[in-house]
Amino acid sequence: MHTPMNKIWIKITLPLAAIAVGIIGFMAINATASDKGDKVEVDSRPTVKVEALSTEDYQVLINSYGEVKPLESTKLAALVGGEVVQWHEDFVPGGLVKRGTLLFSIDKQQYQAALLQAEASLSQAQALLVEERARAEVAKREAKSMPSTQVTDLYLRKPQVMSAEAAVKSAEAQLKIAQRDLAYTDVRAPYDALVISRNLGLGQYVHQGNEVGELYNVETAEINLPIAGFDAMFLPAELAGSQAQITSRGAVSLTRSGTIERDLGIIDQGTRMSQVVARIRDPYSLNTDAPAFKFGTYVEVTLKGATLEDIFRLPQDLVTNRKVWVVNKDNELESRTVKVLREEAEYFLIGNGLNEGERVVMTLPEYPQNGMKVKIAGEQDKTSADSALVAQANE
Repeated sequence: MHTPMNKIWIKITLPLAAIAVGIIGFMAINATASDKGDKVEVDSRPTVKVEALSTEDYQVLINSYGEVKPLESTKLAALVGGEVVQWHEDFVPGGLVKRGTLLFSIDKQQYQAALLQAEASLSQAQALLVEERARAEVAKREAKSMPSTQVTDLYLRKPQVMSAEAAVKSAEAQLKIAQRDLAYTDVRAPYDALVISRNLGLGQYVHQGNEVGELYNVETAEINLPIAGFDAMFLPAELAGSQAQITSRGAVSLTRSGTIERDLGIIDQGTRMSQVVARIRDPYSLNTDAPAFKFGTYVEVTLKGATLEDIFRLPQDLVTNRKVWVVNKDNELESRTVKVLREEAEYFLIGNGLNEGERVVMTLPEYPQNGMKVKIAGEQDKTSADSALVAQANE
């Protein structure tokens, strides 16, 4: 029979015995783990992807926008008056006519008659000149037997010959005017043209100087291009004649080649931009199979700028506040301040601040810091594989 003192002693002894057993068990387990091998350390370094940097020579591309316009336009006017007797079927608004096409004709009868009169007047003047020269020759022979005091210019008929010669020149001039007026009765296209307007009809009487239509030159189109200051510094030294790509955006994008014609040599006072001019040959494709660019089309023009040598081209998401993260030879993060020369599409062109062959970080850890130790993606896989081979060899 247990006494109260024995019960108290049992309550104290049992917990102490349980604790002692637990300690002994833990020591046994720990000893067993130590026997199996050393404790494995956990590598807490973040893993990053890197790429080795290499320089390149890069030609800058400059984009601008403008409207396709004709190189020149012509207000047609009647150079002689008369009745319109015919006009070309394509001489209508929107019509395309080739250089030299007969656009309309004015009645020729009075101008043909004037030409005949001019030819007759010239023949009469030439006949009179022949007659006066013959008389002058006779006077010259007779003068040889006369005293020199009696021989005058009037006797030798020099004034009469000069007057006849002047009459011939006047008649020749009148003939040229008559020929010109007759030629002006046929009005032809001065170049390959788009007809903008026509203000005449059959039987209409037009007066000299009357405006009868308007043409746009479709042999060449021009595009005025504003160039911002940050682009102007990259324009090529030899701008005139350089190639350009001209694109019309829409449901279907159309692209043609053009050339840069000239720099206008001024800075726009409103926008503070330079102005250059691009040209397209045969914009309406009368002589080629290229897509037609109508006047008024808004286009994007890409021209080749200067070539930048030994620069780095990095995606924009790798550059923050003009800083780039690299991994040094000790696999530590370093922040580099770089000089951004230019932004092009999704890239920055970097001038200095980086070195050839350095490893730029492509995937940053969440909180990057200078001096942070990192693992290089791909390298740790190789290290793990090497460790496994060593472990197998030891077994």
